[in-house]
Amino acid sequence: MIFGKRLNYMTGATVAIGLTLLSGLAFAAEQRSAEDIIMALKPRVTRGLTTSPASAASVANETQVIDALRNRPTRSLSTEEREKIAAITSSKPKIDLEINFEFNSAVIGSKALPQATELGRALTSADLKGRTFILAGFTDAKGSVTYNQGLSERRADAVKQFLSDKYGIEASRLVTVGYGATNLKNSENPLAGENRRVQIVNASDN
Repeated sequence: MIFGKRLNYMTGATVAIGLTLLSGLAFAAEQRSAEDIIMALKPRVTRGLTTSPASAASVANETQVIDALRNRPTRSLSTEEREKIAAITSSKPKIDLEINFEFNSAVIGSKALPQATELGRALTSADLKGRTFILAGFTDAKGSVTYNQGLSERRADAVKQFLSDKYGIEASRLVTVGYGATNLKNSENPLAGENRRVQIVNASDN
């Protein structure tokens, strides 16, 4: 009986260790390299296509919206402005990054640094340098609407500050917006880690 209990305990411990290792592998898989980010954000090839008047007007309107938001504090954006940015980003090259902030923190610490560094490398590459990007912050569904909205804004701003300070990217080329717990990436599991993300959008994909 003692041996049986000990065996059961060891089996349980082995399973627990296995799950921990699998969890670690899953976490590691979320890390995106600079090359991944570049490929996702590179401008789409549109050679040979004729631009219609309606399409040209749409591009001009998008440019006007983005220009009006340059250097605007994230918290100053209205709901209408956030919706306009969401509409613009829907058809642009983009990538979701899990930049892992500490609980209730908007500081880029040791957990967030590797992914933020890969992002900095990508945005200063020859393929992407000089373009304008939208940094959209999202949270999971834990917490109040007001809390999550503020947290998503602070985290988007933290990424912008990091990219400006460490990689010399002009602040006017980084438009930040927070969406709180809206537009969950994994709506079936509102508390899932993939919902806590920063979406990077190439706003000048031409």
